[in-house]
Amino acid sequence: MQKFIDGIKKFQSEIYPNHKERFEALANSQAPDVLFITCSDSRIDPNLITSSDPGELFICRNAGNIVPPHSNETGGMTASIEYAVSVLNVEHVVICGHSNCGAMKAAMQPESVNKLPHVKVWLDHCRAAKEAVEHEHGHLHDEHLDEVTKQNIILQLNHLATHPAVFKKLHTKELKLHGWVYDIETGRIEAYDAQQKRFIEI
Repeated sequence: MQKFIDGIKKFQSEIYPNHKERFEALANSQAPDVLFITCSDSRIDPNLITSSDPGELFICRNAGNIVPPHSNETGGMTASIEYAVSVLNVEHVVICGHSNCGAMKAAMQPESVNKLPHVKVWLDHCRAAKEAVEHEHGHLHDEHLDEVTKQNIILQLNHLATHPAVFKKLHTKELKLHGWVYDIETGRIEAYDAQQKRFIEI
């Protein structure tokens, strides 16, 4: 922990003073343009990969960058999406998956999380993506991880559109949805093109 305590001291003494006006402006309100939904994987830093500043992204993170379909059961993702879209009036929502995702590996081999009941239930929100790839190839192997990752992003975009606040603003074209996949090793990001039905490098 000492590394992080030292980091706090460095932030307060070196970084904060250089951005004092920015933080003072953010102290009482926020107006992000983007709801950024990504994996809780420690290798993903949304602000770093988008070169964005504090206050520009409203960030939601969870294992597998999952958006459960809308239901009457309230959860953290549902509440955050509703708030970002209805109150903060974000104009864009990005669902960003990534390479070598442990959640996707577990979704491909659900028996591997049999002793993690909450993880197993959570990853069931990815099952259709895994089964789509399996159906296409007639089998599922490790080399299909990238395909499952991309299919999961598309699936979660579909789930996102079931949320009333999102569907309403999609209908009036006040909101745009984006699906990204980030390659950790190369830094490349590909975006889903719905018309071409494929991911294209940004």
